[in-house]
Amino acid sequence: MRTVFWDYEQDTVNLIDQRKLPWEFEVAAYHDYRDVARAITDMVVRGAPAIGATAAFGMALAARQSKAADRAGLLRDLEEAANVLNAARPTAVNLSWAVARQLQTAAQPALSAADIRAALLTAAQTIADDDVALNKRMAAHGAELISDGDTILHHCNTGALAAVDWGTALGVIFTAHEQGKRIHVLVDETRPRLQGARLTAWELHQRGIPFDLIADNAAGHFMRTGQVNIVLVGSDRTAANGDVANKIGTYKLAVVAKENGVPFYPVVPTSTIDLNLAHGDLIPIEERGPEEVTAVFGHPIAPIGISARNPAFDVTPHRYVTGIVTEAGIVYPPFGLNLRRAVEQEQKEAGTRD
Repeated sequence: MRTVFWDYEQDTVNLIDQRKLPWEFEVAAYHDYRDVARAITDMVVRGAPAIGATAAFGMALAARQSKAADRAGLLRDLEEAANVLNAARPTAVNLSWAVARQLQTAAQPALSAADIRAALLTAAQTIADDDVALNKRMAAHGAELISDGDTILHHCNTGALAAVDWGTALGVIFTAHEQGKRIHVLVDETRPRLQGARLTAWELHQRGIPFDLIADNAAGHFMRTGQVNIVLVGSDRTAANGDVANKIGTYKLAVVAKENGVPFYPVVPTSTIDLNLAHGDLIPIEERGPEEVTAVFGHPIAPIGISARNPAFDVTPHRYVTGIVTEAGIVYPPFGLNLRRAVEQEQKEAGTRD
């Protein structure tokens, strides 16, 4: 089952509710694009590629919800929906990328209101299908970095649950495992929402891939003592110079990896590369509520009423990045030049495939 999909009988956006894993497997159906936006904010769905596909389906849903009979009215309603969806989470560029692509689809002058509604659903399905295909291509490139017997350190969750299917950094691990390589994964728990402990551990267990769950603060110990061969992470937005915004704690891993000579590779679809941002300090960093830090799933772990800070992401400067795995291949420094080439190459090849 895909993380996000459209129910063609019910005309709903359907999401695996990731807040309930690994204890319950539940699929939530959404009839209103505003509820889809709340699902993104509340992390029913998370992971940059999955958020992008969800937003695309949210725009298709908004078109069906609109009461507008004419093209102009429908376009106004879609602009309003775009604002709501774009505000759901600020860091992952895939969200705004997918919404902008849907607005571009709707703006084609030859389309009537009925045509727009059909075109947006087709376009959303294409975004979802393309995500699965490019993740497989990206994983094949990344698996070249994995040797038989390697131990891989992984942060957060970047598997099928973070994408439409297969995944980014975990997709590389899945592919290496399918190739018969004897690998082992050290899974950061990833406080405060424990995406590693809950989701990555669940996905690896489902696939029979050997792993150990570790506390986030243990990662440095395993790298210093020579027990890690490579670090693989995802990215929610990558700047034009190769600076990477990813789940909080990624920067610390990258610094320690460089100190200990461990290769550090983000696995990044080109849709997550933002060539409009010169460097990572321009990436908006979402700060979430303090209750995620002071409590674990509603159970307080700190004195009531204290202050807490909760940035959801941090930025890893490109000097700590060994290379960036994309569906167009593995990109090495100079990132300012080579990331642009990778994006342009993928856009050209995507046009050829279309």
